[in-house]
Amino acid sequence: MLLLFLLFCSVAGIAQSTVYFTEQFADGDAWESRWVESKHKSDYGKFKLTAGKFYGDLEKDKGIQTSKDARFYALSARFEPFSNEGKNLVIQFTVKHEQKIDCGGGYIKLFPADVDQDAIHGESEYYLMFGPDICGYSTKKVHVIINYKGKNHLVKKDIKCKDDELTHLYTLIVKPDQTYEVKVDNAKVESGNLEDDWDFLPPKKIKDPEVSKPEDWDDRETIDDVDDKKPEDWDKPENIPDPDAKKPEDWDEEMDGEWEPPMIPNPDFKGEWKPKQIKNPNYKGAWVHPEIDNPEYAPDINIYKFENIGVIGLDLWQVKSGTIFDNFLITDDEKYAEEFGKETWGKTKDPEKKMKETQDEEESKRMAEEAKKKDEEADEDEDDDDEEEDEGEEEDEEEEAPKDKTKEKDEL
Repeated sequence: MLLLFLLFCSVAGIAQSTVYFTEQFADGDAWESRWVESKHKSDYGKFKLTAGKFYGDLEKDKGIQTSKDARFYALSARFEPFSNEGKNLVIQFTVKHEQKIDCGGGYIKLFPADVDQDAIHGESEYYLMFGPDICGYSTKKVHVIINYKGKNHLVKKDIKCKDDELTHLYTLIVKPDQTYEVKVDNAKVESGNLEDDWDFLPPKKIKDPEVSKPEDWDDRETIDDVDDKKPEDWDKPENIPDPDAKKPEDWDEEMDGEWEPPMIPNPDFKGEWKPKQIKNPNYKGAWVHPEIDNPEYAPDINIYKFENIGVIGLDLWQVKSGTIFDNFLITDDEKYAEEFGKETWGKTKDPEKKMKETQDEEESKRMAEEAKKKDEEADEDEDDDDEEEDEGEEEDEEEEAPKDKTKEKDEL
C-alpha cells in the first residue's frame, strides 16, 4: 500500500517530499526488531500487535497496543539522523483509546540520535513531545512540549484532544518561519507563533522601572456624593424579637432562666448606608505603566531547529491499558502528511465507526435481554414463594380441622 501511495504522490507532484520515518506495522512481528524496549525499569508494560476489538480493516488497522494496566511504557525506534534546519518538521500518527481511557498518555517524543534507547525513561532529554493526554475530567489536552536550551516548555494554549474510543489522527507541523500548526483528524485545531505561544524568551517589553504612577493621579471613575446624607430613620437592627412568639406555659424561670422570644429578620432593616455615587470631576482614567525594551531580550530565529533528530519514542504512563498506536510518519512535507493520513486513517475511520456502533447495539441488546431474564427469574421466585405460603396455610387449616371436631364432640 505504501508503494502505491508513493507512486500517487509522484503523480500528484509532491515527489520532493522527504520521509524520515514511517511505521505501519504491516509485516507482522517484524516490528519487534525495529523497536527497542528500555531496560531502565524491569517492569515496563509490554506492547502487542493488534487491530483491537473493532476496526475498519483487520490488517491495515494493526498497531501496537499497551497491554498492562498501571504501567510505564518506554519503547523507541531509530532512523537516519537529520536536521530540520530550513525545512518543515511534520510529525503524524494515529491513536485509538479503545479502552475508554481514564488516565494516561497517548503522545510521542522525538529524541536526539545519540540517546541510549536501552536507558530511555521519563527524565531523558528530548527535543519535543506531542500528542493527547487524558486524566479524569480536567485533563483532556494535546501536549506540545518543546525543549529549548535544556528546558522543556509547554505550549500556553489549551488544545483539546479527542476523548472517545475511536482512532484519531494527530499532526504537528513546525516551520522555519517559527510558526506551527496542530491538526486533529486532518483539520487544523490550533496554530500560531513559537515565540508568542511558548515562554522560550524573555518578554520583548517590560514596565519602565524608573516610572511610577503620580501621587496625584486620580483613577476613581466615581466618588461619594458629599451632599448625600443618611436618613435619620435609616439605622434599624438586622434582627428583632418575634412579636408573635409566646412564652411556653410550662416555662420555669428558676430552672430555665429568663424567657426571651426568638429573633426573626427585621423587615425594616436596610443594611449599611452608603452615599450615592457621582462622576469624579478629577478622573484621569486608568494609569498605564509605560513600557521599555527589555535589555534581556534577544531574538532567536532558530527556536524551531533541532540539529540531530534520530529516535522516536513512546515514553508514557497508563492507568488503564488498551491504547493502539499506528501510522507513524515524520516528513518535511505537510501536504504529503495530509495525503498519507487520507490513505491510512481516512480509508478506515468510517468502517471502524460502523463496526463500533454495531458492537454497541449488540451489547445493549444483550444487556437488555439479561436484565429481562433476571426480572423474569425474580418473578418466578416470587410466585414460588407465594405458592409455598399458600400450601403452608392449607396444611395449617387441615391440622386445625380435627381439633375443631373433637371440641364439638366434647361439648355434646
